[in-house]
Amino acid sequence: MLPPPLILLLFTFLIQISSSFAAAAPPLRHQSHFTKRSYHLKNDNKLSDSYKQYFEITRPLPFDTLIPSCTLPVFSKNFSNTAGLPPSTVDYSPPANCTWSNVTLHLSVASNGSQHDRIAAVWLDGAELLRTSTADPTAGGVFWNVRKDITRYSSLLRQENLTLSVMLENVVNGVYTGVYRLNLTFLYYDTENNESRTNGVNFPLSLFPLNQKSTILKRGKKPVNSTLNRDENSLHLYEKPANLIVPVSGNGDKGFWFRIENGSDVKNIGIQIPSNTYKAVIEVYVSFHGNDEFWYSNPPDSYIEMNNLNTKRGHGAYREVLVTLDDNVVGSVIPFPVIFTGGINPLFWDPIVSIGAFDLPSYDIDLTPFLGMLLDGKVHSIGLKVVDAISFWLVDANLHLWLDDNLKEVKAMAIEYSIPKFKLERELKFNQLDGSFEIEGKRESEFSGWVNSSMGNLTTYVYEELKFENTIKFNKNGTEKVVEQTVRVKRKLRVKSSTGSSISRTTVRRKYPLKITSLTLTGSAKNTYLVTTNLEHSLTEKKSDENFSSSLVNSQKSGGWMFVRDNDVLSGAATTHQSYTYKDDDSCYSLTVSAANGELRNDTTSLLCSSSL
Repeated sequence: MLPPPLILLLFTFLIQISSSFAAAAPPLRHQSHFTKRSYHLKNDNKLSDSYKQYFEITRPLPFDTLIPSCTLPVFSKNFSNTAGLPPSTVDYSPPANCTWSNVTLHLSVASNGSQHDRIAAVWLDGAELLRTSTADPTAGGVFWNVRKDITRYSSLLRQENLTLSVMLENVVNGVYTGVYRLNLTFLYYDTENNESRTNGVNFPLSLFPLNQKSTILKRGKKPVNSTLNRDENSLHLYEKPANLIVPVSGNGDKGFWFRIENGSDVKNIGIQIPSNTYKAVIEVYVSFHGNDEFWYSNPPDSYIEMNNLNTKRGHGAYREVLVTLDDNVVGSVIPFPVIFTGGINPLFWDPIVSIGAFDLPSYDIDLTPFLGMLLDGKVHSIGLKVVDAISFWLVDANLHLWLDDNLKEVKAMAIEYSIPKFKLERELKFNQLDGSFEIEGKRESEFSGWVNSSMGNLTTYVYEELKFENTIKFNKNGTEKVVEQTVRVKRKLRVKSSTGSSISRTTVRRKYPLKITSLTLTGSAKNTYLVTTNLEHSLTEKKSDENFSSSLVNSQKSGGWMFVRDNDVLSGAATTHQSYTYKDDDSCYSLTVSAANGELRNDTTSLLCSSSL
């Protein structure tokens, strides 16, 4: 690896000469997935000191300050030639004689050798607990940890003799030599009767590679775990975990996810819910692969056809996951553009991976207003589809149901349901390989319905607004590509009593912008080329209700270059800067970290709240 000053000098020189190469360069490739093949020189089965830790920047869980009531290693396996095979399974039962209220999933993985990034998932009784992807191994090996609060799945976690399934399709041959060694552990916490592991709030360095010291404010001697029972992606819907979870998923032969091949591909499953259900939320998991891995940068088909380009990455840049009930749209998701570790420029994601790469987000849709339809004693069809999809997407869902123990039958009725207002405008203009393509979309939905249970006659109102803006520009004879996208989500949830008084009111606003600028130049050797790329993306979120408010700002900026043969990275340089800040009424956490050419350059963790709180 070149010293940093020489890297900077070389990068500056490459930018200066880019215009002279543009005329002779091939059109910008529509393939954005690469392999760091030249870095893979070693393969053994031992976790040595040379293994480097990779990580996704996030805040520690509140439970990390507590001593687990019990720890259960649930799964261990080496994933080698597993492509095309069904998931690996083990029996699951909760630990005996263990009092617990909250559970953390801890996934640890290690690998070395040449390999692509792979998608993976964990299911319990067919319900997905985690969607994750792998880091690209290096010559000396890599390892990483994922910790996720899975308390929302408590109704499953308390059951005996269930099947836990893990899917990680991998290929090992003469070219790809990396084996993924995966271990899965559940940690159970009794949060009502548990003290901190220390007087301060220090987290094990084996879990967090940075010097993270204070993340949660204290009142007196006990830490204030203000988010202890609030899931960060839930509209506060899971403060009390559901009594029943029904998988909306496949049969498990090829994983429990459904594989979506095109825009007309709809996956349906028939469900009959218990008659005493008073609340329903569907949680959607989604990831995108193949020709749609970079759907947000796909040009329209007309541009591809007119220029005779050899790519199947078309259909434009709009994608939306629809949830249907008896063929009626009851919710939708425009997914956060997670970039896997081989995406755009794999040198960006060493050792800091992209936002969501190790813990892909799930998306919650409140179906309580539709209980008047679901509680008629009949089987109803819940469907999943992806608008304008190209092969392939992996989607499934979990239907969370809350049951009234005091009644055999709950009464409910829908008050308002109308087809969501949807508007999509496309504008394209191009001349040969240069052009501009713009898409603006908006979906607005409003549903309401009452449910009469032992808690009273309550009416739930759900309002959601999705806004989508995407612009793709090709310049310099198609060798420069600029992608800009912004997704905005506004969601309001209100619950009122029969007298009209407000029981609860929650508002969530999310925004995730993305900008990618790439320039492709021909290389000096056959089938080689140079790519320079700058990338910015972020997730901002604000939540509020009558008693609680929180905010999150998570942003990454990356820049660099790489020499490539086909899709193998031969050399290159890259920097990534990430800033993560979370605040709520009682706690706060802030982390800033930078990496350059695979090494951490700076990390700063700090408190942002007043010590008087």
